[in-house]
Amino acid sequence: MTKDVIALTQQLPDPRTLAAALLSGGPDLRLQTLGEGAVVQLTDDEGHPLVSIETPMLLAVPHEAQRLLGVQADRLGESVWWTEVRATAATEQAQRLAAVAAGRLVAVLGGVLWPPQAAEEGIGVVDTRAVQAPPPPHPGQPAVDVLTDVAAVVFQDRPVLALSSWLGNALLSAAAEGREVQVVTPPQTLLTLPARLALAEARGRWVVREEAGGYFDGLTGAVLGWQGDRFAAVPEGSRESGGSGTAAGFAPVPNPDERQLLLSLRTCHRADEQLVLGGALEAAWQHLTGAAPAAWGTAEPAGLPWSRRNLTAFARERAPRPTRLVVVGAPDHPAAAAVHVLRTADGVEEDIHLGIGYGKDEPPPFEALAGLADELASRHHLRSALFQVRTGRRDVNAPASFEPPPIPLALALGAEEYGRTAGARDEAVPLPEPPRAIGARRRPGRYFSLGEADSPTNWATLHALMAHLRSQKRMT
Repeated sequence: MTKDVIALTQQLPDPRTLAAALLSGGPDLRLQTLGEGAVVQLTDDEGHPLVSIETPMLLAVPHEAQRLLGVQADRLGESVWWTEVRATAATEQAQRLAAVAAGRLVAVLGGVLWPPQAAEEGIGVVDTRAVQAPPPPHPGQPAVDVLTDVAAVVFQDRPVLALSSWLGNALLSAAAEGREVQVVTPPQTLLTLPARLALAEARGRWVVREEAGGYFDGLTGAVLGWQGDRFAAVPEGSRESGGSGTAAGFAPVPNPDERQLLLSLRTCHRADEQLVLGGALEAAWQHLTGAAPAAWGTAEPAGLPWSRRNLTAFARERAPRPTRLVVVGAPDHPAAAAVHVLRTADGVEEDIHLGIGYGKDEPPPFEALAGLADELASRHHLRSALFQVRTGRRDVNAPASFEPPPIPLALALGAEEYGRTAGARDEAVPLPEPPRAIGARRRPGRYFSLGEADSPTNWATLHALMAHLRSQKRMT
C-alpha cells in the first residue's frame, strides 16, 4: 500500500476544505501546523503524527502529472491543483487516513485521485484509537521516516522519484545537520534528472528495495544492508552480498533505440537591471528540440509556464541567496534541466544541467552542437559547455539498473575561459580535427570536437585536451 496519495483537483483546496478533508477520517484526530503553516498535520490525541499535507500547488501545465504519475493530462483540464497527502510509515491506519483525506478533496472539488486504488482503500471512517505511532523523528521534516545520528531515511513508493519539495527540504535539512539522505524505493521506480543531480550534490543515496527483501544502490548496483544507523555497502564475498559486490537486480536492460543528449553549461552575466536569465537554456532547448521549455519551478512537479522574465524576477527577489530551479519540456520533446543561479564577484552565474531524450526514429542533432555553442558564446555569455551522449531512456529518467556511462562529444569555452589559455596554439591541441572559433570575431572562444558519437576513445581525447589546456594556463 502506498504511503503517498495525491489529489489532482480542478479547484483550489482552501484551508477550510483541507481541514474538513483531514478530519473526515474520524473524530479522534487533531490538527497542527508546521513550517509557519506550510504543512498541515493530522495527529492522534497524543500528538503522534499520522498524515501531513503540504500547501497545494497549481499546475498550469497539467502534463507534469502525466510525466510523474502517469495520469493523462486530458483528464485534468487546462490547470490542476496538486495536493500531496503523506502518511507515516508506522501504521496502516495512517495510510488509510491519507486515502480518505485525498478522496474527500477529489469528491468535493472534482478531479483525479492517485493512485487510483486509493479510492477503494479510503472508504469510511478510520479507527485510530489503537494506533501505535512513534513520535515524529524530525518535527520540521515530515517527509523523513527514520532519523539516526548519521542518516535521514525517506520511503517513497511512486513510479517516478522526483525532486519534490518534500525531498528538497529533506536534503537541505540533512546537509545542515551533517546527515546523509537515503531514499528507499521499489525496484520499478525511476529517478528524474533533477532528483539524481540533487542526490549526488548532497551525497545522498538511492536505496532500492528488492522484492526478495534485499537492498542495493540504484545508481551503482552495490549490495546494501542496514548497518546499525544507515544503509551501507555490504562487503563483497559476504553471505548477504551473495559473493558479489553488485546486486543481481542491477543487470542492464537492453535499450539500444533510445538516447539522451546531456549538456552541462555555465554562463556568467553582468549584474544589472536589464539582465534576463534563462537565455542560454532556452537557446539550447530550441536548437535541440525545436521548441522552448514548457514549465519551470523550484521543485517537481514544475507548475509554472516557461517565462524568462518571471524566472528572473524570482531569482532577483532571492538574491544574494542562490536559487535552484527545475525546468521541463513538453511530452512530445522529453527534456529536463536543473538550474543553479548564483551571485558571485564576477556577476550572476547560471550553472545548467540539461538532458534531452530521443526515441528510435529521432536521431540526436549532433550537427547542431557547434552552432549552438557559437550562439551561446555570441549572445549568452558562455563560460564553458560540455556535450555528452548516452544510451538511455527517452524520458530522461534513470532506472534502477546498469546504464552505460555518457560519452563526451565536444567541449566549448567562451572567450574569457579560452583567454586564460592565451598561450594555447590551436594546431597543438590533441584533437582529431582543429577547434572552431565561436562567438565574437575580435575575441572568440573555441569549440573542440572530441570525435565521433559513441566512440569510447572520446574520453581519452577529452583528458588529453584538458591536460593540454591546463598546461597552457601554467605557462601564461
